[in-house]
Amino acid sequence: MQPADIAPKDRLIVALDLSSIAAAEAMIDKLGDSVNFYKIGYQLAYAGGLPLARALATAGKKVFIDLKLHDIGNTVARGVESIATLGATFLTVHAYPQTMKAAVEARAGSNLRILAVTVLTSYDDNDLHAAGYRFNVADLVEARAQQAQVLGVDGLVSSPEEAASLRKIVGHQMKLVTPGIRPAGSASGDQKRIMTPSRAIAAGADYLVVGRPILEASDPKAAADIIQAEIAQVLG
Repeated sequence: MQPADIAPKDRLIVALDLSSIAAAEAMIDKLGDSVNFYKIGYQLAYAGGLPLARALATAGKKVFIDLKLHDIGNTVARGVESIATLGATFLTVHAYPQTMKAAVEARAGSNLRILAVTVLTSYDDNDLHAAGYRFNVADLVEARAQQAQVLGVDGLVSSPEEAASLRKIVGHQMKLVTPGIRPAGSASGDQKRIMTPSRAIAAGADYLVVGRPILEASDPKAAADIIQAEIAQVLG
């Protein structure tokens, strides 16, 4: 059963994976009140998108800053402290113990919540083995989720395929944020572990991150509305 503390409309996070502030602002205008939650990742952040994060938060929107921090503890902590001043809701770090510990400690006293990235949704078992891991995807996701829970991380980023198994590990104490969402009939692109919005919510995901199926739609607002309706239907 899904927790009632998340408004249905807040469960869709639109990834503003765009090349400029102007393009992002144009997309936000197109989406209007269909979307309450936006993600700013590498592409837009490095194009000057962090002030936009502050502007969105000031305007009452929720913001997910997806920078996947991973460095020595002091560097991670200082980065988290800076991001915490922007008014964002979520910030990602890679799910390495030292990184997670530093991020959790640095966000204390703020409203920022730390999400640990378990295994990227573009990876499969072969990719992990090629990178030198002895784990398969499922085992590594589970191990990192357990570590994150012990360290006090607020939520996890994983593919929707792992949502149900993660719920058994963390219950509803941690939020589950799932990229790799593809509405029925959409191209998978470079994602390997994907799921439709309704299946992801039913599996236990709290938030769905959607980029290209909305950004590249002929009518982005209509595409977002369809996903919102699908989410609402599953939640009943």
